[in-house]
Amino acid sequence: MKASHARIAVIQAEPKLMDKESALNKIREATAIAASQGANVVVFPETFVPGYPRGLSFGARVGSRSEEGRSDWHRYWSNAVEIPGPDTELLCDTARESAVYLIVGIVERDREFGGGTLYNTLLYVSPEGEVLGKHRKLMPTGSERLLWGQGDGSTLTVIDTPYGRIGGLICWENYMPLARMAMYAQGIDILVTPTADARETWQSTLRHIACEGRCFVVSCNQYATKMSYPTDLGGYGEIEAGPEVLCEGGSAIVGPMGEYIAGPLYGKEGMLIADLELAAVARSRFDFDPVGHYSRPDVFQLTVRTGKREIVVRSD
Repeated sequence: MKASHARIAVIQAEPKLMDKESALNKIREATAIAASQGANVVVFPETFVPGYPRGLSFGARVGSRSEEGRSDWHRYWSNAVEIPGPDTELLCDTARESAVYLIVGIVERDREFGGGTLYNTLLYVSPEGEVLGKHRKLMPTGSERLLWGQGDGSTLTVIDTPYGRIGGLICWENYMPLARMAMYAQGIDILVTPTADARETWQSTLRHIACEGRCFVVSCNQYATKMSYPTDLGGYGEIEAGPEVLCEGGSAIVGPMGEYIAGPLYGKEGMLIADLELAAVARSRFDFDPVGHYSRPDVFQLTVRTGKREIVVRSD
């Protein structure tokens, strides 16, 4: 049965970097608080487990990588999450205990080919504690490409819930017009956009996408300071020389006509919570529907390859 409203909670928090236990504990605590306030859906930022390594170079230069950087990356790798795996089970337990849809940004360690590649992944868990799907970031941004592999079209995930159809694109994927269209074409009501971008221009992006997609846009960012970084990292000197606050946040919830419903929240940890009237999506599409009456399939057409990329194909 479809609900008329969704109560959504956005958690802007600061886990200890490369310490997944810290992040998992924060998820459990914050989710319980959100559920006590009636939240149906709880969202956490990009790579919340085990954190976004802003400011670290991992010892990489054109033509060389340092041993200290390799050690830092191995520490990051060691704190990544496998799906399925014990950390995923903890997230499933958290969603079930609080009876919420839980959407969490994680660094995923791929088990299929020996676990040598990490992915920037958005994980969806049901109130029954089941993994409903995941989305791997299609194109890591800039130096992120050294840390994370590229996702493929098989994880352009949208889940159907009593609180609308929910899916997400991660950070600057939302600047990819064709990726957005692929999500709109799945009838999305709530687009989740976890990010590490605290700039004012990101706020313009959120409002534009809401107007373009005629959907709710839910953006979740971390608030990050030097205090969250281990001082024994090989690259800690790069952080020590920088500002005290590394990411100001900027989490926000935007309605389908581009209006702020909650936030943006800057300068601290916190939670945004809002009731989304799902009928507002249909009303907003009265005069603009990007994949309906305002599309021109006779002129424009998008092809989306949704199959999983196979590295090795075995044949007899």
